Amino acid sequence: MLKTIGVAEVSQLFAGIPAKARYPKLNLPEPLTEMEARGELESIAAANDSTYDLVSFLGAGAYSHYIPSGVDSILRRGEYYTAYTPYQPEISQGTLQAIFEYQSLIVALTGMEVSNASHYDGATALAEAVNMARVIQRGARKKVILSPGLHPQYRATVHTYEHGSDVQLLGEDLDLSAGPEALIELIDEDTSLVAVAYPDFFGRIYDYTALAAAAHAKGALLAVSVNPTALGLLRPPGEFGADIVTGEGQPLGIPLSFGGPYLGILATKQEYVRSLAGRLVGETLDNRGQRGYVLTLSTREQHIKREKASSNICTNQGLMMLAATVYTSLLGKQGLRQVAESCYHKAHYAAAQIGKLKGFSLAYGDTPFFHEFVVKAPLPAAELNRRLLERGIIGGYALGADYPGLEDCSLLAVTEVNSKEEIDFLVESLKEVSRG
Repeated sequence: MLKTIGVAEVSQLFAGIPAKARYPKLNLPEPLTEMEARGELESIAAANDSTYDLVSFLGAGAYSHYIPSGVDSILRRGEYYTAYTPYQPEISQGTLQAIFEYQSLIVALTGMEVSNASHYDGATALAEAVNMARVIQRGARKKVILSPGLHPQYRATVHTYEHGSDVQLLGEDLDLSAGPEALIELIDEDTSLVAVAYPDFFGRIYDYTALAAAAHAKGALLAVSVNPTALGLLRPPGEFGADIVTGEGQPLGIPLSFGGPYLGILATKQEYVRSLAGRLVGETLDNRGQRGYVLTLSTREQHIKREKASSNICTNQGLMMLAATVYTSLLGKQGLRQVAESCYHKAHYAAAQIGKLKGFSLAYGDTPFFHEFVVKAPLPAAELNRRLLERGIIGGYALGADYPGLEDCSLLAVTEVNSKEEIDFLVESLKEVSRG
């Protein structure tokens, strides 16, 4: 190889690197045996607290749900254990079929007509929806309206994607108490997309039917970022006029794992399929009439038409997609509804009990909510969480970091894994720690 490229020795390959930087001293510890290394790693891991060690009421986009054992059992089979989209359909029929089933499940859950093979996470899926709207409208419209009720990190990701573009992002500074009606007033003939959350970041449930109609009347599209667990109970976005549905698929059988990897959901109507980012797996018949699965469509990808590509999303979260597929299949329609109902009722029980505490109140108590709600406390949320942690409780998301003025507000999440005893323990702890 050296002879072919015309150099005498390997050191000549690194001639462009300053000599003092070529072989830096790494200051590594002495080698360990496997047993010693395992003990060291376990001691480091033991320094972390997780939802297995503490009672958690923290959500804000990542939720603790019970995952049936069958999910992990199937996920770890060798023939599935890859994070990437397979390129060789003749040797990867199992994974391709799993993607096809995933797409079908997402379509059924969202009420849309087409789903791609998944994205990195809910934030990138929303950002790709913004790109998608621009592709559909051929860049003719410059305004995108982002609801202030979208996850703040999702909105930040959209800003990153659109940095340097001519897209104008509006709506994020609206009053947090304002409903979808406030967004309608911003829509005009230059609006490309209106993006909302369902439920929103604060757990609130809104009917977006009028918003969809208003957007369509001006030629704009409506994108809805969903919590898939909530769709086990709520009306699918496709039924109230959504054009694009995005979301975070982590609640569907994917553990919290300190923040990832997660799963981005992206679905749309059939008429927009060629503007959809990512890949689609289709079902077909071979020349012997046998059913098979193939990568059917990836029209926005750079490896298909590099010069015109509007997305660099070239792979899906294969293993996370499989987890969501197995989880949703095992639960079925009724099982998913039972999980959603359990979340809903437990959260409303918790909210009712906390609302009775002296000094505490629900910030948006008049708006329907799913399994998250905002609690206004008589002390700063960060201090409240510190005191709760001393009792073995992970408190809610302190909203002041993202929303100045809400320093005394926490976003609490309750799911099916929280028992009545845990909720009562939280309520009693809030009562006691608020006394100082």
